[in-house]
Amino acid sequence: MSRLDEIQKWLIDRLPGLLAENRIPGAAVAVAAGTEVIDYGAGVLSLATGVEATADSVFQVGSITKLWTATLVMQLVEEGAVELDAPVRRYLPGFRVADEAVSAAVTVRQLLTHTSGFAGDIFTDTGRGDDAVEKYVDSLGDVEQVFAPGTMFSYNNAGYTVLGRIIEVLRGRPFAVVLRERLIEPLGLTHTAIGAEQAIMYRAAVGHLPTGPDEAPEPAPVWNLPASHVPAGSLLAMRPRDLIGFARLHLTGGGELLSAASVAAMQQPQVELPPLSLSGDAWGLGWEIDHRPDGTVIGHTGGTLGQSSILHIVPAADVAVVLVVNGGDVTPAYREIFGRVLGELAGMRIPEPERPPAAPERVDGERYLGVYSSPAADTTISQDGDGRIWLTAEPKGLFAELGTPSSPIEIVRLRGDEFLHAEAQQGEHRRVSFLGDDGQGHAQFLHGGRVSRRVAPTTGG
Repeated sequence: MSRLDEIQKWLIDRLPGLLAENRIPGAAVAVAAGTEVIDYGAGVLSLATGVEATADSVFQVGSITKLWTATLVMQLVEEGAVELDAPVRRYLPGFRVADEAVSAAVTVRQLLTHTSGFAGDIFTDTGRGDDAVEKYVDSLGDVEQVFAPGTMFSYNNAGYTVLGRIIEVLRGRPFAVVLRERLIEPLGLTHTAIGAEQAIMYRAAVGHLPTGPDEAPEPAPVWNLPASHVPAGSLLAMRPRDLIGFARLHLTGGGELLSAASVAAMQQPQVELPPLSLSGDAWGLGWEIDHRPDGTVIGHTGGTLGQSSILHIVPAADVAVVLVVNGGDVTPAYREIFGRVLGELAGMRIPEPERPPAAPERVDGERYLGVYSSPAADTTISQDGDGRIWLTAEPKGLFAELGTPSSPIEIVRLRGDEFLHAEAQQGEHRRVSFLGDDGQGHAQFLHGGRVSRRVAPTTGG
């Protein structure tokens, strides 16, 4: 029995129990070692219908779409149609955010590496027509600048939608059409959908949202985020085996779709990351990069309305792993599945997550207290009479409409300006860091993957 056969048997035996332990309605996994691929699905696609999940079920891959968008950009770079360090306005003369200097100077590379500095979680719904992306990009004129371009990393959905518009303009076709013509069809992917209208042709997963710490999740009220965000990850769905098909493009040197030089360039670190959860230590041209003691992993994660996806690739071992779920606590499932697969096929272990200290130190919170604002939430950091520090995020926009909870969360110092959530959420003690200094001893930014700027002081809790 080959190692992949052994992993397949283990998945069949273990995956159903793993889903039950973590309140995951349904999931599917695919693993590739060289040209050999195995896959398996378990659970249900919706708790409302009870339809069983299979290996051929399509799940939304969310922000893993950004890798596809980056690949389409790199095809244009190879053709000489795009220069990475050229300003966006060379290709979109009308591009504008609130800061005119940034509007004129921000580059394609900065969009690819999430270093443009303008606010990124803008989920404006501009309809479902072929002009949805164009209308979205035209609506960014009042989007605030959080930090100077190129000075730090802050995950940016809006930036990738701008990249999608560049692709549309240079190809003369809607993004979804280019995606299908330039990647989906040439790769021979048979179970890949762009939007609900296509997904309904397959066994399509429905996202599930949490209802309480000890309660089963419930089906999400809508299937997808606005269509205007398709280049950033709002519509693309597929079975794990199809995502492996895309991953193989980046394991085999690109073939006829992308040169080996471009594949290698995408995997080179472009910006260092502060310590974050599940995001590695650097970012390439689209890829998350994690330099571990036993090797390098590249990948991406995705999260939409109650669906999560994780893709890891180990280029040195010619191995790729995909996990997609439709709700529940994905982190424990990720750790067990990827730990088993990467351990057996690539000799790599999943690093142990850092946990809050057993006896957290009481710290002077003066540097951290305040209100930090982003388009997604206003986050208040406060300190109570016992010296405990609390984070309360009041969601805005789409997140408020979805009823995202905003109860206070205690954070405890890990080291320096790095903090962890005292209680795990969805199986993970999330990390936040405080960056910068306003000249009066206060942090300028709160960083949890996205950067929020401190906009107001606060006192005790």
